[in-house]
Amino acid sequence: QVQLVESGGGLVQAGGSLRLSCAASGSIFSINAMAWYRQEPENQRELVATITNSGSTNYADSVKGRFTISRDNAKNTVYLQMNSLKPEDTGVYYCNVDGGTYEGNWYDSWGQGTQVTVSS
Repeated sequence: QVQLVESGGGLVQAGGSLRLSCAASGSIFSINAMAWYRQEPENQRELVATITNSGSTNYADSVKGRFTISRDNAKNTVYLQMNSLKPEDTGVYYCNVDGGTYEGNWYDSWGQGTQVTVSS
């Protein structure tokens, strides 16, 4: 199994910044894509940003130019730097990682979620 532990959420004023981290551990042979999603109450989980194992990134239109996703392969960790935060960025942020295990299985794991609240 592969576990993900997120950190870095909190309360910030509009215009502020936060940095989220998500560390993967367990029987990790390889990591393919890493991603961040967010979910507001009563809304569907939406994709915020992705980064492939080659470093290619993709962002939701609503966060382009403000958020930056990055990864440290040596630490099996993905980050989300969030700048110029807006109240509409409020939500629970989840990381998602997929890849292969040493046992030859494919995993697609989710973190427990971290709350981000942006006040106006």
